[in-house]
Amino acid sequence: MPLVSVVMPVYNSAATLGPAVRSVLTQTHGDLELLVTDDQSSDESMDLLTEFARNDERVLPQRAPERGGAGKARNLAIERAKGDYIAFLDSDDMWLPEKTERQLAFAAEGSAPLTFTSYFKMDADYAGESVDFVPNGRVIQAREHVDYRAMLVRDYIGALTAMYDRNALGTRLMPEMRKRQDYALWLSIMRDGADARGLSEPLAVYRAHQAGSLSSNKLSLVQYNWQLYREHEHLSVPRAGRALAGAVWQSLRNSRI
Repeated sequence: MPLVSVVMPVYNSAATLGPAVRSVLTQTHGDLELLVTDDQSSDESMDLLTEFARNDERVLPQRAPERGGAGKARNLAIERAKGDYIAFLDSDDMWLPEKTERQLAFAAEGSAPLTFTSYFKMDADYAGESVDFVPNGRVIQAREHVDYRAMLVRDYIGALTAMYDRNALGTRLMPEMRKRQDYALWLSIMRDGADARGLSEPLAVYRAHQAGSLSSNKLSLVQYNWQLYREHEHLSVPRAGRALAGAVWQSLRNSRI
């Protein structure tokens, strides 16, 4: 059975950390390790993690030496990973019990080194303490297949559902960027020739937080996508401009749905 390394960054997440951790520990595929990096939390997050680790040796918490953000916290966890697969879950989201088992089988069937799934989108105040039931939320449907060209226009992969095959791709860290590090990681994997396949079954729960006004979100999209295209993907100005225009159009279109 393949070992799955689950990467979880934590910062002041005491209110939601318990359900997130338990959703990993109760997976039907039990051969996993939960690598948690606490990014200098000032609440009880580290105390909770220590208690989880005391009761289950698969929980492996570590405190970051300094505050570095989610991307650096994830990389510290990835560097400690021993698994055949690297999967990601944030400390305010959850997995359904069969997520790992179903996704491993899906990856094996299609020989896909990077996979993702559909997921439920819930309000930030969603109070679920477990996912033994099927959440009654909006389903964000996974696209069946995504290549590099499509991903330049839109990030189709929910980070809480992503999993990559470490034996096929090697250990892949997130680029040192302030935001959108997960998007940059998927792009770097696809740029090297690996496409991604999506499993249509919703197997995770995402808590949606209010991130500002529609106009501010679009401005942020322009800023960070342009940086991503030019500094990370090294696209020419014309090609970056075309990708950015497509990304803005997709974002506007989705906001009307």
